[in-house]
Amino acid sequence: MKKIIVTTAIVLMGMSSVFAQKYMTRTGKVSFKANGNEDIRAINNEVNCILDATTGKVGFQIMIKSFKFEKALMQEHFNENYMESDKFQKAEFSGKIDNMDAAQYQKDGTYKVTATGTMTVHGEKKEVAIPGTITVAGDKLTLQANFAILFADYGIKIPDLVTGKVGTKADVKLETIATKK
Repeated sequence: MKKIIVTTAIVLMGMSSVFAQKYMTRTGKVSFKANGNEDIRAINNEVNCILDATTGKVGFQIMIKSFKFEKALMQEHFNENYMESDKFQKAEFSGKIDNMDAAQYQKDGTYKVTATGTMTVHGEKKEVAIPGTITVAGDKLTLQANFAILFADYGIKIPDLVTGKVGTKADVKLETIATKK
């Protein structure tokens, strides 16, 4: 009887890894536009993402210095004055897809989802809920979301002298294509 229980446990553990559905990418894309009156935009094509379709856990990691701007001076100010990227090297999101039943990972289609979790930017953590979509196409998932980040929520100080140019928030657009691993 003991051998049957041990054998059954080993088989079940092996089956759970077969059914685990993890999707990953290291080449996701995130871009933002500051909402001031000057055209301040940046893009980052080095976004790491992992999503466990079995549990709904999702994580993103973005290296701050990987944001690219049209003007070198904007990039320098972003890294040195606002984001202090030598000190706060990355932004992260760690959370879970709330409505896991909405996305049917075995069936191609586009599904509306919401991820809730902790966003860490500039060393500050904030609980957030981010609406988005997951598009399933074979073994690939496209995750998309549009949301805003208020600078004050993350301790990012914008001097009064340039608040009109930079604004008080960034409108963020995220798009990653993750493949099954």
